[in-house]
Parts: sequence; C-alpha cells; structure tokens
Amino acid sequence: DNWAFLYAQRLALKQELPLRVCFCLVPKFLEATIRHYRFMLRGLQEVAKECAELNISFHLLLGYAKDVLPTFVLEHGVGGLVTDFSPLRLPRQWVEDVRERLPEDVPFAQVDAHNIVPCWVASPKQEYSARTIRGKIHAQLPEFLTEFPPVVHHPHLPSCPAEPIAWEACYSSLQVDHTVKEVEWATPGTAAGLAVLKSFIAERLKSFSTHRNDPNKAALSNLSPWLHFGQVSTQRAILEVQKHRRSYKDSVDAFVEEAVVRRELAENFCYYNDNYDRVQGAYDWAQTTLKLHAKDKRPYLYSLQELEQGTTHDPLWNAAQLQMVREGKMHGFLRMYWAKKILEWTHSPEEALQFAIYLNDRYELDGRDPNGYVGKLQGCLWSICGIHDQGWAERPIFGKIRYMNYAGCKRKFDVDQFERRYVPTH
Repeated sequence: DNWAFLYAQRLALKQELPLRVCFCLVPKFLEATIRHYRFMLRGLQEVAKECAELNISFHLLLGYAKDVLPTFVLEHGVGGLVTDFSPLRLPRQWVEDVRERLPEDVPFAQVDAHNIVPCWVASPKQEYSARTIRGKIHAQLPEFLTEFPPVVHHPHLPSCPAEPIAWEACYSSLQVDHTVKEVEWATPGTAAGLAVLKSFIAERLKSFSTHRNDPNKAALSNLSPWLHFGQVSTQRAILEVQKHRRSYKDSVDAFVEEAVVRRELAENFCYYNDNYDRVQGAYDWAQTTLKLHAKDKRPYLYSLQELEQGTTHDPLWNAAQLQMVREGKMHGFLRMYWAKKILEWTHSPEEALQFAIYLNDRYELDGRDPNGYVGKLQGCLWSICGIHDQGWAERPIFGKIRYMNYAGCKRKFDVDQFERRYVPTH
C-alpha cells in the first residue's frame, strides 16, 4: 500500500530491470529513542521478508542517505531512484542532499505516498484552517482515494543478491537514548497494524463520533504509531473504514475528517511553513497576543525534569504525562490540555514549545510527526500558539489564545477515573 513503491516497480517493469528497496538508517533523528527505532526496525524486518518473497532486493544502508545512497547507485548501476515524501525540514534536506550528489543521468522522482491527496496537489499554499482546505481535499478524493494495485512478484533478478542484514549490528550503530523502553500494547509491523485497524472497525468505530474526546472510553483507532512509521497506509485505513459508512455514518465522517482533512492540514502547514516548530510559525495575531502577556506572572513554574517526571501539582496533567511516558501515547483530548498547561507553567511561549516538543518527540510513538507539531488538538504549536484558533476572551498569560483548566475537563469526563489509572497515590 505504497504509491512510491508501486511507481518504482512500474518503472522497473517497463525497463525490464531489477527492483531494489533501500532504507538508509540514520544513527539519530531529533529526539527519537530506542522505543521508536525498535518499532521502526521490527517493522522493516517484516518488509525485508515480504520483499524477498516478491523477488525484490531489500538493502539496509547504515548512515545518512547523502553518504551511502549515491555510492550504492553507482556500484549497482541503478537506472533511476524513487523516494517517498515528508514535509518536515530534515527529511526534505535529505532528499535535496541526495539529489545534488546523484549522477546527472540518473532520474530522481518523489511520490507523496504519505498523504491521500499529495501535499502539493491538495493546495499550492499554506492553508489557514480546516475550513479552507476541506473542500479542496474532498474535491480530489475521487481521483486519489482508490484501491491499490498489487505489488507483483518481480520477474527481473539482480545480477547479485542483496547482502543478508545484520539486524543486531543495526542497533549497535544507533546513537540514541536506550532508557525509554518499548511499549507492550503496540506490536510493530503491518500485520499487527492491520489487526488494530480490524479491531477498531469491529469494536470502537461505532463509538468514535460520540466518545472520541473521552479519555476513559475505548473509542479511538489507536493507529497513529503504524501510520506514522508507514507500516499501515492512511489510505488503507480510510478505504476499510468507509465500507461501514451505512452502519456508522457519523463515525465514518468524523474519522475521515480527523485522518484525512485535519491530518493533511498539518502536512500542508509543515510543508509551506518552515517554522512549524517555532513560535515564529504562528500567525501574527497569536505572536502579538503572547508577546503582550510574556511577562505575566505564572501561577507555577516547573523545570523540564519536573514536567518529564509528572510531579506537578495537577494530578490530571501528571496522569496524562505518565500515560505518554509509559504507553508511548496520550489521549488526543488531553494533549491539548497538556500543552496549554506547559505554556501556563513555564517562563515563556518559546520555552513552553521547546519543552512540549521535546517531551512529545521523546515519548510519543508518533512523535516527530506533522500532527504532533500542528495537528488539531494534538499539535504542540497548535495548542500553545492557537494557530487555527482565534477570538477567545483576553486573559493572563494566554492573551486571546484558547484557555483550558481542570474544572473544564471535569465537566467533559470523569477525571478521577483517568487519574487513578496513572497516579496510584491519587
């Protein structure tokens, strides 16, 4: 279920050439820890096995693409290169670095297999809100939301087979924190991800429209780790969920809104705004209102260590933080509350955003993702700087940015029940 992979095979079949899949394993990436790398690498082991069954060579190259891929292209006489897409700065720089180092006669194509409507096709500019991008995406879904053709058993063998992959050596090449452990609830790989999708449709989809904002209810898809690492395609998830529209129309529509419109809005923002992880990326009105209140007295001030350990005065916030540390996920509704309190309890919006992104990217399995920066409810910049949010009453620290408090959460759901799950002394 990957359009870049499918396009590469189509080119190889047309030219009657072998097909190779390369993954360049970088030693570190932003705040990713062994939790993230193990999830990714165990998924890649499944990919390598499937490729072997399809007569397609799978290569795991250790190092940055610019250092290892051009050499690989020359050594194997590769006739063309196809890559996937990410709107984030670092992966975009990797693509540019490879492009500069490739031989001139080797064509290089990029396919947005990450989104359903390709990012640059959905809109040629940064969109202001879901309201402005929704119609553009829905108008193009009939063209792009189609069933995937199959990857076929490849008929053209390479002259020399791929070298066996020393998976343990891959782990020893990493320069990442090994103290953040793997989580038990999420098994890596496409097979496991598709099983989660199946259980969502069978057990939780019916409740998605009514209970998705209640952290005590089992109503979410829980698919974000597999979607983030490309082990399950968002397009596959939508195709399967839409089959149940007659039974659960409201839930299916709500899921499409979240997984397509809101998700692709975040991709759009990161693609067209290089400051997606800085206060400077917020709209002028948000920057202005935060500056006007930058010197407001904070009711509490916490260090990064206190936040990381979940030792604030607020048991709900602590529970949300500890859920993220232990499970690699935090309920979407609480992610907004969590980020807004960091703004309230730190010295400045800049420090708040820095702390929030660090914690999100270090512990969330789906960290380092456009949705984590600017997604609805879940995005650090979205919550702290109100980028798709305007018109709230003026108040200390927040200015005109939406405020959230403990009492408001108590009106929404049973906070005591949630706290007891993660803060034993509560």
